[in-house]
Amino acid sequence: MRDLLTRWWLVLVLLAVIGLPVAADRPNILFLYSDDHAAHAVGAYGGRLAGLNPTPTIDKLAAEGVVLTNAFCTNSICTPARATILTGQYSHVNGVLAFDALSPDKHALPRLMGEAGYQTAVIGKWHLKVEPRAFDYYAVLAGQGSYFNPILRVRGDKPWPENIVQRTGYNSLHSSDVVRTHALGWLKKRDKKKPFFLMCQFKAPHDNFENAERYDFLFDDIDIPEPVSLRKRGNHGPADKPLYGTSVGKRTKWRNMGHHMFVDRELDEDAYKTESYQRYLKKYLRCVRGIDDNIKRILDELKKTGQLDNTIIVYSSDQGFMLGEHDYIDKRWMYEESLRIPLIVRYPKAYKAGHKIDAIINNPDVAPTLLAMAGIETPGDMQGRSFESMLKGEATPADWRIATYYRYYLHMTHHDNPAHMGIRTKDKKLIFFYGLKLDVQGASRKAKPTEPYWEFYDLAKDPHEMDNRINDPAYAQTIADLRKQLKQLRKELGDTDEKHPQVMGRWEQTAE
Repeated sequence: MRDLLTRWWLVLVLLAVIGLPVAADRPNILFLYSDDHAAHAVGAYGGRLAGLNPTPTIDKLAAEGVVLTNAFCTNSICTPARATILTGQYSHVNGVLAFDALSPDKHALPRLMGEAGYQTAVIGKWHLKVEPRAFDYYAVLAGQGSYFNPILRVRGDKPWPENIVQRTGYNSLHSSDVVRTHALGWLKKRDKKKPFFLMCQFKAPHDNFENAERYDFLFDDIDIPEPVSLRKRGNHGPADKPLYGTSVGKRTKWRNMGHHMFVDRELDEDAYKTESYQRYLKKYLRCVRGIDDNIKRILDELKKTGQLDNTIIVYSSDQGFMLGEHDYIDKRWMYEESLRIPLIVRYPKAYKAGHKIDAIINNPDVAPTLLAMAGIETPGDMQGRSFESMLKGEATPADWRIATYYRYYLHMTHHDNPAHMGIRTKDKKLIFFYGLKLDVQGASRKAKPTEPYWEFYDLAKDPHEMDNRINDPAYAQTIADLRKQLKQLRKELGDTDEKHPQVMGRWEQTAE
């Protein structure tokens, strides 16, 4: 017995020497992830929707934790964003530009968590095509997933993708409720001797915005505030070219939100847009409330079992969403509402409540930060950087990035967005719409090249991007500097389009 105790003591000493915390001393990590939940649809971020109280539970997390006010995605579409979270890499490095499968050897985050002694699970939306076998347990939606009675692929005796469980019943089960139920079930059955790393990922509020029946009358008697840009374009976008992107109103004939919401097509444009917007936002916010309420159920269980304050809770979304701004729907754009993501972290033991961080964070930083929370060093092939020191209240490192890079590849597919790239600093934004399909999986065969063009916004003076100043001589030097900075950033990240010289050809053609 004495020899056994001696051996255990030596193991503990060795763990301390190499810097890996003992499992019992490490916090649990709960990563809550939604789909298309725009930051301006989170009360804690303010904005025109905050007064509707759309997210009371998430707002409470924010009040008890840290809010990152300048967090951005690097490719605003579901599958690439999820791949970035798992790899800590940009799309051009992890290979998921649009709807590609994420190679199993790239599932770094769960693998490293498991190797460090965490029990790992992913429950809910996956959308990466291959089996999430790096997790100890999974119960993931098949494909995009249905809003009601969703089919799940669950780790079990049968090989992927034959391991299917379908939940049906007299009362239709909403996907957000199903995700919560499976998460609670796993938490109750897990190995209590290990800390857990759980990725709980909701389908909502992804289009087509099907809410659970109990929310059918939520916001029913309220007029949802409209963004000014819904009806007034201003000097947004290319002045002498079509306004791309699908719409709330009738601007886009083949696809607009009125089609989704079954608005009477005989209405005039103004009435059609009004009705379309109100139905759109109410359905969207009802789905958001469903997420919020289910998160509360999970947090209540953690509190009941005494685990809440020993669990780091992270809330985020794969990207933002256009909620009528500039008469746009969907995401994909580098415009603020699509680019910005909510990112909130609660851990009272180490992170100061009510703290806000305005450093530029992007989603490749999430994996290194989650690993740091578990005491794991960032692997050399991850391009992101941990921001955990800032969560602890330390100052932004002097060498922290001053700009974030963005690129959308899926040219003129689904929502008529030209392929583009750009750079955003804290107060300026430059976007290059290069307008080429290239060789991107999932791109429409009918997608034709569009004319290349540039947009520049002074966000300090024009936070809603109503005034494209790309041709303003007063900003000529600023724009030239940003182009140089963008080119340098692309070089540092390894996204130089050597296989596609036509991209830089269009750049040079239009940058003079």
